[in-house]
Amino acid sequence: MQTETPRPTLFEINTRVYLNELGKNLNKQASLEDIPDSLLLDLSNKGFDFVWFLGVWQIGTAGKNVSRSTEAWQQSFLNCLPDLNQKDITGSPFAVQSYEVDSILGGPAALERLRKRMQGFSLKLCLDFVPNHTAIDNHWVETNPDFYMQGTEADLHAQPENYIKLKSTKGEQIFAYGRDPYFSGWPDTLQLNYFNAKFQTEMKTVLNKIASQCDALRCDMAMLVISHVFKKTWGTRTTLGNKYLSKSDFWPISIKEVKSSNPDFKFIAEAYWDLEWELQQQGFDYTYDKRLYDRLAHENAGVVNSHLQADWEYSRKMVRFLENHDEKRAAEVFFIEKQCAAAVITFFAPGLLFFHEGQFEGWKKQASVHLNRRPVEATTVSLVNFYSTLLNALKKPALKTSSFQILYARQAYENDVSFKQFVCELRTSKNEKANLIVVNYGPSQAQCFLPLPLPELNNIIVTLNDQLGPHNYQREGSKLISEGLYLNMPPWGYHLFEISI
Repeated sequence: MQTETPRPTLFEINTRVYLNELGKNLNKQASLEDIPDSLLLDLSNKGFDFVWFLGVWQIGTAGKNVSRSTEAWQQSFLNCLPDLNQKDITGSPFAVQSYEVDSILGGPAALERLRKRMQGFSLKLCLDFVPNHTAIDNHWVETNPDFYMQGTEADLHAQPENYIKLKSTKGEQIFAYGRDPYFSGWPDTLQLNYFNAKFQTEMKTVLNKIASQCDALRCDMAMLVISHVFKKTWGTRTTLGNKYLSKSDFWPISIKEVKSSNPDFKFIAEAYWDLEWELQQQGFDYTYDKRLYDRLAHENAGVVNSHLQADWEYSRKMVRFLENHDEKRAAEVFFIEKQCAAAVITFFAPGLLFFHEGQFEGWKKQASVHLNRRPVEATTVSLVNFYSTLLNALKKPALKTSSFQILYARQAYENDVSFKQFVCELRTSKNEKANLIVVNYGPSQAQCFLPLPLPELNNIIVTLNDQLGPHNYQREGSKLISEGLYLNMPPWGYHLFEISI
């Protein structure tokens, strides 16, 4: 059993879409100043610690034009908005022209005032940092073209999907698009060169500046700039036009600098490719747990149980989620019963608990980050009620900070293998109050016995109060320890039992 630091909760808001909708209600162009206290109060009441306002930085004209003209992207826009018009396409917030709060959103002063208002509701502000690339009209293109990964005429001819010719102070030069090594480049971005020591120094200054304006940063595709990943992606091209060659890692020193002036600042890494642990070692407080999401979506309880048994120092720094702006909507991936079961497992686990706007309502359309509008969707009342109940349970101190362990079910009847469908997690708080989740994460009725490693229950009558449903039971504590709690549950059924003596 491992003792955990408090599990923070984070809520993501697509700022431009939200303000567009708010503006229509206010009959004006809405800015960060117009975000109502009622929203902040609601999020605070739900128990959230951080609010991630996605996409507040300046998006340039170039990025918007690329978004509007790149044919390969248009179908995804139309899938979201069949009545799409050009005004809906505002450009990707991950093609940052400048780390200044966009004037259309109210500028830096509006963000500062929003942060202060949030503090009044005990909410902390999370913003974006996009380390791998910038917009193609970032001022560095003209002033410091060597900050970018450069190419040759041969590169441009052979890979026009990965290179572009632009003007700089040195005349026309060929620049690489920002990219993930497994896909073609993003044509609204340029790739930064992390093997350029002069650039790294400047980027650290930028990072410190934006960190001073918030309480946490979600770092986009953080693993791309790890030195060995960067070298594998770009090879000898890292030396082209680079007079300040360095292969030192960016994250360890940069994170340490920020935390030297603000020890409570949080760094959250979007991470894949089994590099989560390495990023944690480089200083990240939390890293995405995409594997748990994938296993809940596509695999079985046994695989999920194994995943949740990972090393404790690793597990407690994972970001647990069922959807975000990069994934399909949970309501599209999981039917209602399975989504509820998956949510109970996910948000009872160690780490940072990450929720996305529209998740509670059961929205199914994933709005591209290039858009400032999304379709109006119906609300699934049963999901709203479920998440309301779940959040009320999660914000209780006994679940915010407590020890954690996976429990394994035992076979109830000979030749009955349904016990393998159970995912069971136990949390014990400092006041010795225990909370137990039991989930039948499978498509059929399932039975098991679940022994509880709680010696304090011996020789007493125990009450099991379901925090997610109407069920309350009394059991003999001695039998719960020796034989186990008998469970007979429907497909995708779940309980969160508060165990009272």
